[in-house]
Amino acid sequence: MKEFKFFNEELSLDSKNKITKYIHDFDAIEGGFGKRNFIKNITVDGIELNIKSFKIPNLVNKIAYKFFRKSKARRSFEYGNKLLNMGINTPKPIAYIEYSSMFFIQNSFYISEQFDDDLTYRELIFNHDYPDFEIILRAFTRFTFNLHENGINFLDHSPGNTLIKKNGEEYEFYLVDLNRMKFQSMSFEERMKNFAKLSPKDVMLDIMSDEYAKLYPQKTKNEIVEVMYFFSNKFSTYYKKKERFKERYFFWRSK
Repeated sequence: MKEFKFFNEELSLDSKNKITKYIHDFDAIEGGFGKRNFIKNITVDGIELNIKSFKIPNLVNKIAYKFFRKSKARRSFEYGNKLLNMGINTPKPIAYIEYSSMFFIQNSFYISEQFDDDLTYRELIFNHDYPDFEIILRAFTRFTFNLHENGINFLDHSPGNTLIKKNGEEYEFYLVDLNRMKFQSMSFEERMKNFAKLSPKDVMLDIMSDEYAKLYPQKTKNEIVEVMYFFSNKFSTYYKKKERFKERYFFWRSK
């Protein structure tokens, strides 16, 4: 099987060889977490790294990733570097590695530096008493507005994909799970739709819409509230229907 790899230019040859060996022996690395994709931690020359192994794609995507689209690992690496160049935080991209045959992509891996966060956005959904709850939400909204102004449509803008770090009195936000992005000028509807997966809670939507309205004078606060609620409710309804369908027809998977 052919192996293709691309590393951060700062890495020494010795570090590259060590990472490659870990990839070859990925199944033997202890620990790890994940369902569809699996993440394991390693240390190379004193630096903690994450290896993300993407689920082996179905037959159609095996062909598509080989000839027509970049693999998830490659997109993660390239988007990560692009974000950093644009001043958007994400754990530092280190490498991506693909394994392929003549006609198919098989396995692909994305390697990035380990980042120790203080919390993820998800924790705010379940704990409205978290210290600085409203301050963090408003800062997160400004962060999202900055993404939109820079033409970054993060399609997986969901609760687990933003890591939060407190730096002094400020909160910094780091994007992860980077393989689904579009770099484009964003319409008002696209901006509001980008909040849809972030929370079904009215109190959070009220804070975020209020803060966004301060930054986006092209629309009134009422318009921003209305459209943000619309997309959030639409996604929530879809998600609940999807979960009920899975429970009814795929109940055997949990056994």
